[in-house]
Amino acid sequence: MNTKILKVILIVSVLLPIIITGCSKKHKVDIVAYKKEIEQWQAKRAEGLKKEDGWLSLAGLFWMKEGENKMGTDSYNTIIFPPERSLKYAGLIYLKKGELRLKVAKGVEIKVKDSLVSEMKLQSDQSGKGEPTVMNLGSLTFYVIKRGEQFGVRVKDKDNPARLNFKGLEYFSIDPRWRIDAKFEPYNPPKIIPIVNVLNQVSNDTCPGAIAFEVEGKTYRLDALKEGTELFIIFHDETSGKETYGMGRYHYTDLPDSNNNVVIDFNKAYNPPCAFTVFATCPMPPEQNYLTLRIEAGEKKYAESEH
Repeated sequence: MNTKILKVILIVSVLLPIIITGCSKKHKVDIVAYKKEIEQWQAKRAEGLKKEDGWLSLAGLFWMKEGENKMGTDSYNTIIFPPERSLKYAGLIYLKKGELRLKVAKGVEIKVKDSLVSEMKLQSDQSGKGEPTVMNLGSLTFYVIKRGEQFGVRVKDKDNPARLNFKGLEYFSIDPRWRIDAKFEPYNPPKIIPIVNVLNQVSNDTCPGAIAFEVEGKTYRLDALKEGTELFIIFHDETSGKETYGMGRYHYTDLPDSNNNVVIDFNKAYNPPCAFTVFATCPMPPEQNYLTLRIEAGEKKYAESEH
């Protein structure tokens, strides 16, 4: 054999393992450790749903009108508590031009931060003054939310049947291929995009950029919203309404690094609260976040879900 050819073969045989090792180190995933990480995330996700004030405890959402909004177990009230959780009339919340005041009926024990109250000013979850005022009555907790220009009372019950009879969650098999190195493509300036919720209310949210990722040689993009130190993604894919929840799913990622690198891990995609209760106000995916792709990763449709 030609001496030059022998030298080339020898060099390639020496360098090839080095090249392959270098590539594998760059993309190498410890499968055992990664599977454990996702399983821990799944367990934490289920625990969050099962908490006494988790989404499975949601027992009602009641929109208020200006003036008196009575509350109790009787059907004539604006805010209707679950049967046997309260007196027929437990008091009222007075709404006047965005100001909220609680008046408790005699003989009813409502607590705020472990202190009995009879009358007090309330804050909603959109007051801009921190957390909403959370009221407690027996197994119930309730507080005021604001969506658009509407004020409503969200009622939670730690003894809610949906919480007590929770069926658990199902997932696609954990697959590291759905943990994807992606790029953040910033919008300069950030875009304002309309986000519609299940009540058909529209909020104009700030979108700092899109996450671009590749699957089998094709590039896809998802507009993201910034929430604190994370990016929030609402997406719909070709499993939606089949194996997964019909409206779509949610996912959080870390903020991109200085080079706009970001990791999107669809093994951590999960169902919105609306998959578990009709009393949630879930935002839905914007049109541009409808993917022509089957993302066979993350949380599947909940057994008790209607969609």
